[in-house]
Amino acid sequence: MRRLGGLADDEIDLAEAALLLAELDRPGSDLGRYRHHLSLLARDTAAAAAELGAEVSLAAQAEALRRVVVERYGYQGDSTRYDDLQNANLMRVIDRRRGLPVALGILFLHAARAQGWNVAALNFPGHFLIRLELHSERLILDPFHQGRLCDTRDLRELLKFALGADMELGPEHYAEVGNRGVLLRLQNNIKQRLLRSEDLARAVAVMETMLMFAPASPELWCDLGLTQARLGSLRGAILALDNFLQLGGRDPRRAEVLGLLQQLRRKLN
Repeated sequence: MRRLGGLADDEIDLAEAALLLAELDRPGSDLGRYRHHLSLLARDTAAAAAELGAEVSLAAQAEALRRVVVERYGYQGDSTRYDDLQNANLMRVIDRRRGLPVALGILFLHAARAQGWNVAALNFPGHFLIRLELHSERLILDPFHQGRLCDTRDLRELLKFALGADMELGPEHYAEVGNRGVLLRLQNNIKQRLLRSEDLARAVAVMETMLMFAPASPELWCDLGLTQARLGSLRGAILALDNFLQLGGRDPRRAEVLGLLQQLRRKLN
């Protein structure tokens, strides 16, 4: 896992990395059968694409993905147990055919990339989406809702639901997010749920794993340091918060962190 931190973003095998993250929570699991399933998704998407003429039609690409991921293999969003941690573990998502938008999106991305299609994850707030592009035409798919196509009205509704009725769509909502960003978003779902349930030790473990593949994230170092301080891990908190300050950025928590560091160092002395 630590090796991912040194890879360029486009060198990261997204689905494989998500499986390795899942294995950390389920040590000793047989990765072979999950890798085999990923290969079946790619193979069956190729067959569906050939039947539909996906080389010349973006709508056919989207339909091929829907037929395979949703119809053949039965994947869908878990709306009844949305906050279940299993929904962000790719192994359990494959086992249960249920998951969060980002976990399901990784499967859509894997199947599409295996065909060489121009597909990207979008940095859309609150709900993970993917975009297909062909010959200057673009389609946005919602992995959580059976791969449905999203128009501007759908996106506006999703945005307002996530961030409030006053929000409006902007260029930033159509921006791509790289493989590392997708993995961070996947693990952030776990981190946030653990923090809300006050399971701080497990949250720290998740953040330490995230830093293995995103060591230059000041936000992560800050979150880690603040959580370790709550746990009473003074040296770990100081190290993490120092890293946060050294990485810079305009995080509004800088003043809070400087004050906290003084308190933590006084306690050590």
